[in-house]
Amino acid sequence: MSTPAPPDTPPAPVTPPPSRPRASTPLLVLATLAVGYTLWAAQEVLLPVLLAMFFALVGNPIIRVLRKLYIPRFVGALIVLVGGMAVAGLLAQKMLPSAMEWAQQAPREMRQLAPKLRELTKPVQDANKAAENFARAAAGSQTGRQPQIVQARPDDPYGKLLATPRVVASLLAVVLLTFFFMVYGENLQRNAIALLPGRQQKKFTVEILHSIEREVSRYVLTISIINTVVGFVFAGVLYLLGLPLAEALLWGTMAALLNFAPYVGPLIGMVAMLLVGFISFEQPFQSLLPAIAYLVLHTIEGQIVTPIILGRRMALSPLILILALMLFGWLWGIIGLLLAVPLLVCVKLVLARVEGMEGWARLLE
Repeated sequence: MSTPAPPDTPPAPVTPPPSRPRASTPLLVLATLAVGYTLWAAQEVLLPVLLAMFFALVGNPIIRVLRKLYIPRFVGALIVLVGGMAVAGLLAQKMLPSAMEWAQQAPREMRQLAPKLRELTKPVQDANKAAENFARAAAGSQTGRQPQIVQARPDDPYGKLLATPRVVASLLAVVLLTFFFMVYGENLQRNAIALLPGRQQKKFTVEILHSIEREVSRYVLTISIINTVVGFVFAGVLYLLGLPLAEALLWGTMAALLNFAPYVGPLIGMVAMLLVGFISFEQPFQSLLPAIAYLVLHTIEGQIVTPIILGRRMALSPLILILALMLFGWLWGIIGLLLAVPLLVCVKLVLARVEGMEGWARLLE
C-alpha cells in the first residue's frame, strides 16, 4: 500500500536586503562646512604636504627614467631634488635684486604713472564727479557730517621677525617631504595596499593607483615644462623689447607661475604687464607691447600647444575650473590657486577609474 506524498511546502519569503540609511541634507551641509573649516584651519600642515606631493609628482617620471639607467631610487631622488633646488636658487639669485628694486621703486613709479592713468580715465572721473554732485545736492542734510579719522596701524617689526622662522621651517618641511615622497612613496603605497583583505581587490587597487600615479605625474610634469617654456620665451620677448635681463627673468617667472591658474592667472598677468609697460616705456604703443606679447603667447599656449600635447582626456570644464580656483584660492591663497588644477585632475582621474563614478568624471569635462 503506497503512502501519500507529502504536500509541497511553500517557499520561504525572500526578505530584501536592508536599505542603506541616507544622511539628511542638514547633516551633509554641516559635514561640508566642517571639512571646509578643517581645510582652512589646518593649512599650515596641509600646504607643505600638498606642495611636497606636487613636487614629487613632477620628479617621479624623471626618477623612473634614471632607474632605467640603473641609478638607485634614493640617488635619483637626490639628483632631482638637488637639481631643482639649484635651478630655483640660480633664478632667485638673478631675480632677487630686481624684485627688491621694484618693491622699493613701485610707490614712486605709481605716482609718476598716476597722471597718465588720470588722462586715460578722465571721462570716467568727470562722470563720477557729476554723479557725486547730484547726490550731494539731493541729500543736502548730510553735508555737515564730521569726517572720520582713520588711524593707520604702525608696522610691527617683531611680528615679521617672529614669522621668519616659521617660513623657513615650512620651506624645510616641503624639501624633506618631497624627498621622502619620492624615495618612500612606493613602499608606503605597497604597505597600505597590503592591508586590503582580498587578493583580487589588492590587484585591482594596485592597477588603479599605478595608472593614476603615472598619468598624474606625466600631466604635472608636462604642464610644468610647458609653463617653464612659456616663462623663458616671455622673458626673451621682454628682453628683446628693451627690459634688463634680471627684470625680464622676474616677469617671465611670474608668467610661468600664473599659468598654473587658468583664466585667473592670465588675467592677473595682463594687468601686471600693462602696469610694467606704462612704467618702463614712454610711448603709448610701446607701453602696450608687453601686454600684447603676453596675450599672444598665452593664446598660442592655451589654444594650440597644450591641447595638442595633452589631448582632450585631461580637459576640464571651464565652469568647474573657475569654481575650483575660487574655492582653493579662498582657502589657501596663492598656493591654492597653483594647486587647484592638479588636485582637480587627480579627482577626475580617480573618479574615472572607480566603478560607478564615471558620470561624475564626465561632469568635470
